[in-house]
Amino acid sequence: MKVLYYVLAFIAGASLSIEGAIGGTLGENIGEIETTFYMFAIGFMTVTLITLFFGKGDLSQTFKVPKWKLLGGTLGSFYNLMLVISVPVIGVGLAVIAALFGQIAMSALIEHKGWFGSSAIKFSKNKGIAIVLLALSLYLVY
Repeated sequence: MKVLYYVLAFIAGASLSIEGAIGGTLGENIGEIETTFYMFAIGFMTVTLITLFFGKGDLSQTFKVPKWKLLGGTLGSFYNLMLVISVPVIGVGLAVIAALFGQIAMSALIEHKGWFGSSAIKFSKNKGIAIVLLALSLYLVY
């Protein structure tokens, strides 16, 4: 059943590439910051509807958690803005590979240190090789 989660993560990654392509071209028409605002406004409305119909959590807990845990939305907006800015200049492929390189390198560090409440997973030789190969792919695609 874990395979389903790999498929969902794959779909999420593919969606980010599509979002980057759409955002990059929209940014040329209405502006990068305006595009990021628009994308998050539409996303907000979408997630609001999903929450209303399918949500089972407790949003009141938002006021009780440590404030650093609420930075995800800010970081997501920053990620989207950086993608909207970079895609028209370097293309969807390079922008996504560079973003993926940053995600994998940082996730390896976060797991190794056990930061942000994540499980500590030691850095391995295979992770190191994978990060180097991803950096090499960025170089080769460039």
